[in-house]
Amino acid sequence: MCGFAGERRFDGQLADISAVARMTDAQARRGPDGAGLFQIGPLAVGQRRLKIMDLSEHAQQPMVDNELGLGIVFNGAVYNHPELRAELQARGYRFWSEGDTEVLIKAYHCWGLDFVQHLQGMFAFAIWERDSGRIVLGRDRLGIKPLYWSRRGPRLRFASTLPALLKGGDVDTDIDPVALHHYLHFHAVVPAPFTILKGVRKLAPGHLMIVEPDGATREQSYWTLRFDRDAADESRSFEDWRDETLAALRLAVKRRLVSDEPVGALLSGGVDSSLIVGLMSEAGSNLRTYSIGFEDVGKEEGNEFRYSDIVAQHFGTEHEQIFIDSRTLLPRLPEALAAMSEPMVSHDCVAFYLLSEAVSKRSKVVQSGQGADEVFGGYHWYPPMMDTQDAFAAYTQAFCDRDQAEYARVVGPRFVGDDHARDYVRAHFAQSGAPQPLDKALRLDSTVMLVDDPVKRVDNMTMAWGLEARVPFLDHELVELAARMPGRHKVAPEHPEYGGKYVLKEAARQVIPAAVIDRPKGYFPVPALKYLQGDFLGYARGLLEAPAARERGLFRDDYLQTLYAAPDAHITPLRGSKLWQLAALEGWLQAHGI
Repeated sequence: MCGFAGERRFDGQLADISAVARMTDAQARRGPDGAGLFQIGPLAVGQRRLKIMDLSEHAQQPMVDNELGLGIVFNGAVYNHPELRAELQARGYRFWSEGDTEVLIKAYHCWGLDFVQHLQGMFAFAIWERDSGRIVLGRDRLGIKPLYWSRRGPRLRFASTLPALLKGGDVDTDIDPVALHHYLHFHAVVPAPFTILKGVRKLAPGHLMIVEPDGATREQSYWTLRFDRDAADESRSFEDWRDETLAALRLAVKRRLVSDEPVGALLSGGVDSSLIVGLMSEAGSNLRTYSIGFEDVGKEEGNEFRYSDIVAQHFGTEHEQIFIDSRTLLPRLPEALAAMSEPMVSHDCVAFYLLSEAVSKRSKVVQSGQGADEVFGGYHWYPPMMDTQDAFAAYTQAFCDRDQAEYARVVGPRFVGDDHARDYVRAHFAQSGAPQPLDKALRLDSTVMLVDDPVKRVDNMTMAWGLEARVPFLDHELVELAARMPGRHKVAPEHPEYGGKYVLKEAARQVIPAAVIDRPKGYFPVPALKYLQGDFLGYARGLLEAPAARERGLFRDDYLQTLYAAPDAHITPLRGSKLWQLAALEGWLQAHGI
């Protein structure tokens, strides 16, 4: 698990190694255990390393294989690297390290671009061919690991974080109007290739970017999630689907125990993280588990310790409760905003930031429960999708933060344009491979929303403290299994009391206490950022009324005044604060000097 950066020039000039060094240094917190730079003419790369697989210096990056004429910088974890190593050794390849990085080099040499089809894990990489001058950039199937790039004149730069590219300099930092529209409509989700800045793009999940020596580039999709199902899928019993789900998740958890460091778990007290803890314990792990909680605000609870305690006691984990009061929370908000690769509105961000700080003092790698709701249908907008005649209308009504008329009242005149976010949803729903309305919503959420909200949040906030988070619910074989499963087994309209994830909860009964399964659905609560009051309201106003914000002119003052007057009255359909949404964006821009 690491952070990397690079530059490739196409005009015959040497790459700017000093710019690459700045970009690499900006990612020091992602990789506190080692650093390296490498240059060969028009290409320069840098890497910061977090040692999880092969703790020796043999696995240091950038890694160059002179015999094969290949080099790599890599961020992530390939869980089946021991099996791939054995297969490649049988084909005659020789290894000098024990980690996963070198396996990627040999696999690329052996199978070419198809090597990604052999990988089980989360990854982003840049591989270069010494003799041809070609570079291949790639990102894992579900976008767990990030990869940003910037093209300016005769050079391409790439990095694991957007702020790292800013440190390299010479980036167009004007606000992208399409991205801004997505941010304010689609719950801060900005789909690839866009970012909030015009001059920075991100590689889509499940894609490769092939960069030729003359600067010609092409992107290639190597994985698509399809919800088509055959007669056998439709006729398979619920009990069979339940058992297959548990078996696939058990394998996903086991895969993510491959590590040269002990693997802990983040335990929120919900079904998803509790089930992971149960399966880790079942696999023989001597577990450390961690939970975080905040103060209550009004009638909304700020912690779920009573549920996480049940699980920790049941499995005998070494458990740690981390309580954060508002006096501690508020001063840390600027840090959390600065740690974001892109502006994110979810209140969970600061929770994960503070949780990761505490966890990193005892663990270097943990498993976490993100993805279960998107993969197995756990959100409140899925049941209406079961019998709707208008999938687009049902989804956007539940998910979109505001309509186009309100958007025109939010932003300055130069940003009012087309209804980009709804056009995107409409086009996504029209694609083949998701025949039913529920399938369309689950596909969009698991391949787009999940990537640029929960997954990005976990990556950014954990890596800010040199902590690797592994997400077994996003094992691509488990995700493919869930996609083939008929929607009635996930949402189960005959069991509305379950609130979705029916098949997962029934599978969980074989592993974890029923009290955790039958509880009301919870969220990672940070009430102070939902109901902005007192000092928190003052902090948000301070960001939006700062000189930089006024000069930028993103938001109309009359709309801001409406929000200031009654922040509690302006909550999105997804239960977020509209005021915090604006403040988080402006705070992120200011944190990075934009």
